[in-house]
Amino acid sequence: MADSEYDRLLAELAQLEEQCPHAADPMSPTKRVGGAPITGFTQITHRVAMQSIDNTYDIDGFLAWYRRCEKALNGPFVIVADPKIDGVAVSVRYEQGRLVHAVTRGDGTTGDDVTANVRAIRAIPLRLRLPTGELTPLPSVVEVRGEIYMPNGEFERINAQRAVRREPLLANARNATAGTLKSLDPSVAASRKLAFIAHGRGEWSTAAGALNHWDFLAALRGWGIPVNRLAQLCANDDEAVASIKSFADVRAQLPFGVDGMVLRVNDFGLQDKLGATDKSPRWIVAFKYPAMRAETRLHSVEWQVGKGGTLTPRAFMEPVVISGSTVAHATLHNFEEITRKDIRLGDVVFVEKAGEVIPQVIAPVIAKRSGCEKPIEPPTVCPACGEAVVREGPKLYCINTNCSGQFRERLKWFVGRDQMNIDGLGDRLIDQLVDSNIVTKFADLFQLPRERVANLQSEARLKSGKAILRRLGEKTVDAIMQSATTARGRGLARVLAALGIRHLGTAAAKTLARHFPDMKSVQGASANDLEALPDFGTITAASIAHDLSTAALRETIVQLEAVGVQFESLEYCRGSDGSVSPATDDPIGGKTIVITGTFAAFERRALTQLLEARGARVTGSVSAKTDLLIAGKEAGSKLQRANELGVEVWDEERLCETLALPPSA
Repeated sequence: MADSEYDRLLAELAQLEEQCPHAADPMSPTKRVGGAPITGFTQITHRVAMQSIDNTYDIDGFLAWYRRCEKALNGPFVIVADPKIDGVAVSVRYEQGRLVHAVTRGDGTTGDDVTANVRAIRAIPLRLRLPTGELTPLPSVVEVRGEIYMPNGEFERINAQRAVRREPLLANARNATAGTLKSLDPSVAASRKLAFIAHGRGEWSTAAGALNHWDFLAALRGWGIPVNRLAQLCANDDEAVASIKSFADVRAQLPFGVDGMVLRVNDFGLQDKLGATDKSPRWIVAFKYPAMRAETRLHSVEWQVGKGGTLTPRAFMEPVVISGSTVAHATLHNFEEITRKDIRLGDVVFVEKAGEVIPQVIAPVIAKRSGCEKPIEPPTVCPACGEAVVREGPKLYCINTNCSGQFRERLKWFVGRDQMNIDGLGDRLIDQLVDSNIVTKFADLFQLPRERVANLQSEARLKSGKAILRRLGEKTVDAIMQSATTARGRGLARVLAALGIRHLGTAAAKTLARHFPDMKSVQGASANDLEALPDFGTITAASIAHDLSTAALRETIVQLEAVGVQFESLEYCRGSDGSVSPATDDPIGGKTIVITGTFAAFERRALTQLLEARGARVTGSVSAKTDLLIAGKEAGSKLQRANELGVEVWDEERLCETLALPPSA
């Protein structure tokens, strides 16, 4: 199911639950994120140990494993060959069909309770279902072992956003998955589209029924738990070898990381007979494919300008085939990596596919140097705009906020939901607007030429699945222009966050909007003024003050003002006499507030914006610094934590009364 369809159905379900609260189910998918950041991870002992799997790195090694098992079992046996997902192993326990807890592998005996984060993963059902017509009841207890992973597309999306915000990029999808699961705030897991594939079992009741692994996978699929559809049933060792070899040709095209093939004895009775060592079961082995590496010659390096101004070196090489695809370009990461590895122009280099997807230069082949190789010099000016480049840590940056190389991606950021929120301007349309010279600056988005934009083409998909191009149309353009008109009044904080200023994200923009009445005041602030604000450090304050003073950014602001974009703060309070002051006289002005639970009259995002507009600072976790907790229904552990710390608590009725809001606000 497409995300958009899932989200539509989820919204409909939430509306029905509001209309019929007596019928709401605590296991509903609308309750996936409990909202309460946890204070730490408790430990849970596995009922059945999560042992590691022995590895083999060649066909001979696999055949040696097969012969040992065949000898112990007095004959051949059936094998299940299953792609080995490169993720984080977890054990998800269901009792009477309901998710009870999810635990990481840990040391194999005891792991971390990550239930709060796992509940936020859509692929993992909160409640098992019986297939239509199935008479066999659900097992009273079943522990499902599997891998939580981050799809390649989601990993790239997150890194693209982090690049815009000038945050360090995630190293790889597996580490990103592990970090997400270990976050103390379940909303982090909800915002990252992690996936899950089951591959094994822990404790289970005899009512579960299946006598072999293949039937167990079928049962899981019937209950609504995802399993790998690339798994194969192999009658003997020859078929298993054929499966290993055939999968080697397709694994690089998968939308997730795979680092091998898991082969296990299918029959559970035979598994029990083979038993296990202290470390690993004897009835299973992981075949690890050789690294996807090749040698080629590095001819040149091109420095590409990213969304946040980061200059990334891209290698141009003699084309080489790696895992069935021709590679002529690869990442060199950053200049510090080039220096550390001593990579030079003209070198013969090793190239691998990082995560089996992204080509990267691993190292030079020193033995093949001729002496004619030349050092790679870092650029002193931006290759796109010619402005000076600065170095921060291992990276090089173009600090020109109007850099043409950054503009296209900055534009996509500018129109985003959490920035100016201009509906209808997707990435493809933004590219068309820029390529057609319809949009050459941010201000152009607010005065689009209706006919020219209407004649642009958008991609549509027929029922047959065939993609066609069709004219965008006046109605679509009218909707975009109306959304842009609305966006003009979103206020100082949203515009500041949308401009893509280094070190100035959503939270910092809101802080500025609470302390300054308008853009002119922000631009007049010194680095020392900014450093005095909450959560502003010396480096951040100096960088923001510098960028705000640049001629390019000042010109952008003038252009936006000329098309009606409002730069007054909605979080700053203006008195009846026209004077302005931080909103401290409001009952919530200046207070640190946490929201938890569900509300009859408010959607959480809208309530957050309302509170921030009145001068409050909304955070995600309860601490000693929290001034107020606003608790709706099913408040959970945040409410408990607030009571422990003596934090003031308001319910929805108190909120509406105190802020003079109608119940239907």
